[in-house]
Amino acid sequence: MSDADRTRGPIRPIRGGKDDPPPPEGPVRRLASILAADISGYSRLMQLDEEGTHARVTRQRRELIEPNLAEHYGKLITYTGDGFLAMFESPVEAVRCAIVIQQSMVGRNASLPRDQWILYRIGIHLGDVVVGPSDVYGDGLNIAVRLEGIASPGDVYVSGGVYEEIKNKLVCAYQSLGDRQVKNITDPVSVYRVLPDPAALSQAKRKRWPVALIAVFIVIDIAILGGLYFFLQNQLANKAPTLAGTPGSPAVSANTPEPLPATVPVPVEKPNGSSSVSAPAQAPKESTKESTSSAPATAPISALESTKESTSPTPVTAPISAQLQLIHEMVSIPGGTFAMGSDDDPSEKPIHQVTIKSFAISKFPITIREWNACVAAKSCSYTPTGEDDAPVGNLSWTDTQQFVEWLSNVTQKPFRLPTEAEWEYAAHGGSRSKFWWGDQLQAAMANCKGCNEPYQTSQPLKVGSFKPNPFGLYDMGGNIHQWVADCWHKNYQGAPPDGSAWIENDCLSRVIRSGSWKNDPSYVRPSNRDHYDATVGYPTHGLRVAYSL
Repeated sequence: MSDADRTRGPIRPIRGGKDDPPPPEGPVRRLASILAADISGYSRLMQLDEEGTHARVTRQRRELIEPNLAEHYGKLITYTGDGFLAMFESPVEAVRCAIVIQQSMVGRNASLPRDQWILYRIGIHLGDVVVGPSDVYGDGLNIAVRLEGIASPGDVYVSGGVYEEIKNKLVCAYQSLGDRQVKNITDPVSVYRVLPDPAALSQAKRKRWPVALIAVFIVIDIAILGGLYFFLQNQLANKAPTLAGTPGSPAVSANTPEPLPATVPVPVEKPNGSSSVSAPAQAPKESTKESTSSAPATAPISALESTKESTSPTPVTAPISAQLQLIHEMVSIPGGTFAMGSDDDPSEKPIHQVTIKSFAISKFPITIREWNACVAAKSCSYTPTGEDDAPVGNLSWTDTQQFVEWLSNVTQKPFRLPTEAEWEYAAHGGSRSKFWWGDQLQAAMANCKGCNEPYQTSQPLKVGSFKPNPFGLYDMGGNIHQWVADCWHKNYQGAPPDGSAWIENDCLSRVIRSGSWKNDPSYVRPSNRDHYDATVGYPTHGLRVAYSL
């Protein structure tokens, strides 16, 4: 369930005057968020493959554009040859829709040569428009079209009005592009580039540094050349007395230092309890030989202290350590029957009985350390950043499938995502209250917006920062959204009663549970459910793994 579902109320006509006349017929003015999009280089694509390009664009409209407009409460105004215009009640939903479209196109283009990529440019403006029976027009629409015209391929540009409405409501970064003068609009328009991944802001800023970097490189080169010059001068000065000696005899100057005695190598002690010591014993012999040849077993006494801290596990041992740790942190959940759903939201109805078989689920959401073990094994393509003990985020449902497949292969256990029913059953921890701890919100029980003070807005807390539920599971509500196996259905009509995953063909949207640090307390409820495009990552989306017993 989206934020818009919780805040949207009925729209009623506003009338004035004593006689309360009826609203005028015909076109009316209203405030709306207009999204304008077109395909960059469409003419070139048509020249390369006219029929293929037309078929791909038609399929994208049917499978991507129209479903996402409906999903985010948008209204299609018209298709414009290689693009489209849409109108939204909320600028937040307009930007969300644009982000989903752009990130979905990344996945669709991944298997194609770069010259065949379809890249949308999108502009969004919040302004006054005139809405007719079959058309929308006015400066509000014109500015959106102008923003789309100056946007880079694959980017979303928004006006200052949209930015003011969304800046604290979406987990995004924004790059100010300043005021731009656009065609046929009198006043300059403030323009912002939307960066769905907040880390992209620092990358965007780096593009402004080429002059500074060149200057730094020049200074470094001068310093190196200067150091080399003085080094050579000293070498020549030391060799001068030797050249003056008797020819053919090895002359020794009084200033020549005596050779130092050879340093006696001392074996490096292995730290007690270190995983980097025990893990190589499980690795194949060839890997052990390679690691010992790259890091000698002895070191000078003077270098011993520095090598102790700088020594790091080899790429072979890191994944093994993370795998074993994860296996030991699985919690067995006994089977049982419970009432799934609630009356708090239409998507959680009807309440129905579900029988769950026993299964195991990870005690914590998957952390960045555990995910990076999959990256090190070259089985997960997405590389996250952050603290090792923080939950991994910015994942699509498709990303999670790479992780569970890798984990299943290396552990020989049938890991998978939990089903939606399993997740809710485990989150309740045997209770039937609104939250697992009771019917009232309590401080220091979950990480969400409004759950605690002070509130960390920029990132989730490390896993296990709050109390576990009665099943011994941490973060089963708040901190990080968690993907589950099921396809999204708008309610529980027809849901399976045996706790299995509710899956259909052509499943574009998957269920996410738990809520995140960015959501309000209503998302922390075990019965709360939400969904997102299966192929699109988002900073608040992570995972938890399970397997059947």
